[in-house]
Amino acid sequence: MRRNFFIAFALLIVTSISLTAGGNQEGTDVEESVELSVWSGYPEMESFYKHAAEGFAKIHPNVSVEIVTHPLREFEQKLSATIPSDTSADILDVSVYAIQKFTEAGFIPKNPDNVNDFVNATGRYSTFAKSNNTYLGDMYGVPNFQGRTVLFWNKDMFAEAGLTGPPKTFDEMYEYAKLLAKYDDSGNLTRSGHSLRLSGQGSGVAEKWWFVLYPMGGTIIEEGSEAGKYHAAYNNKGGFDALKFYIDALYTDGWDSHMIKHDAEAFELEQTAMFFRESWVIGDIAKKAPGLNYDTAVVPSAARWGRITNIQNLYVTRASEYSDLAWEFILYCMSEENQQWLLENVGWLPARQDIDLEDIISRNPQIKAFLDSPAGYEEFGYIPIASFDELSTKLAERLVSAFLDDSLAGNDTAIRTLLAEAAEETNTILKKAGLFSE
Repeated sequence: MRRNFFIAFALLIVTSISLTAGGNQEGTDVEESVELSVWSGYPEMESFYKHAAEGFAKIHPNVSVEIVTHPLREFEQKLSATIPSDTSADILDVSVYAIQKFTEAGFIPKNPDNVNDFVNATGRYSTFAKSNNTYLGDMYGVPNFQGRTVLFWNKDMFAEAGLTGPPKTFDEMYEYAKLLAKYDDSGNLTRSGHSLRLSGQGSGVAEKWWFVLYPMGGTIIEEGSEAGKYHAAYNNKGGFDALKFYIDALYTDGWDSHMIKHDAEAFELEQTAMFFRESWVIGDIAKKAPGLNYDTAVVPSAARWGRITNIQNLYVTRASEYSDLAWEFILYCMSEENQQWLLENVGWLPARQDIDLEDIISRNPQIKAFLDSPAGYEEFGYIPIASFDELSTKLAERLVSAFLDDSLAGNDTAIRTLLAEAAEETNTILKKAGLFSE
C-alpha cells in the first residue's frame, strides 16, 4: 500500500509540474520530439538514469534522455567551462561543494515552488539535506542520493587473524590493521591491513582524510565567532592525530603502502582487509566480486564518533530550453520505485528518508550500517560555501605530498609545522572570500 501511495504521489507531482512550473516553453505536453540531457560525474549512475528514462518515456513518448558521465574530476572541470557559457546539460548530478560557486554567481536557477513543496514534505528529507541545499533562504537542487561512510571489513581475513568482529575504536582498528597485514619474504606488503586514500586529483584526498580527522576531534573548517564565517579547524590535536595515523601506518608499522592497490579495487581483489567508503561499493562488489565474504560496520570512535554525509543533488541549469520538463524528470527519478531501484542496482543510498528499504536490506544486509545512527553518532559534511572546494583541494595537494614524505615518521615537530602551514593557506582562502572569522 505504501509503495503504491508514493508511486501515485510521484505521478501527481509529475502532472502538477506541467501545470505550475515556470520554464522556457508552453508546458511539457509537447508534440515535437524533445531530448533532455543529464550529466554526472559518477559513471555507475548511468544505468539509473537509463532506467528512469525508460519509465519517463511511457509518460512522455516524445521525450528522450541523453546521459553522459565522466570521471568525477574531469566532470568538475567540465562544469567550470560549460555552466558560465550556458552550454551545459539540462540536468546536472553534482554535489553542493562543486556547484556552490556557480550558485552564488547566479548561474544556477533556484527551485520552482512546487519542487520545494516536494522536498519540504514532512519526513521526506533530513534537515541536514535541506540546509545543505539552501543559500540565502532559497533552495537549489533536489537531493538524490547520499554518500555516507562505513567501515568495510573482510570476514574471512578477520577470522584467520582470530578477530571476531569489527573494531569499535580507532586504536583497535590500528592494532587490527597490524594483525591483518601480510608481507612477502622480502618484507614487501602484499595485503594492507586497512586501505587509506593516499593519492588522487581534486579534493577527494582531503575528504577521505576527513573520515579520520573528524573522529580524531578535528575538521576541515568550523564556524568562528561571527555567524557564517569560518577558520581552519585541523591545526590542533585532532589534525595531528589524524595525520600521524597515516604516517605511522605507512612508515612506522607499514600496514599500508603506496606500492599496493587501494580502495574498492583492493578490497574486491582481497588485497586489503578494511577500508572506509560509501554504499556504492556494495553494488560494485556484487558485480565484480560476488563471492566476497564481507560485512560493514559504523565508523569506529576516537575523541568523538561520527560519519560524513555528502548529499548528491540534481539541478536544472540556466541553459535548459525545457526547464519544467527537466524538473519533471528529476521528480520522476525521486519516486519510491526508482529510488529503491537505485539502491539495489547501483548501491547509492537514497537521500529520501521516507523510502521503504526493508526488502532490499534483507537481501543486502551490508546496507544496514549505512542507516545505523546509534546515540552519540554524529553526522558531518560539506559546508555550502563556494570556497570549500578550493580550500579542500589545496589541502589535498599538501596531504598527497605529506603521505610520500617518510621523514615525517617520528617527527612530531615536522607534522605540526605542515599542519600550521596548511591551515594558514586555508585561512587565507577564507579571508579572500570574506568568510574568515577567528
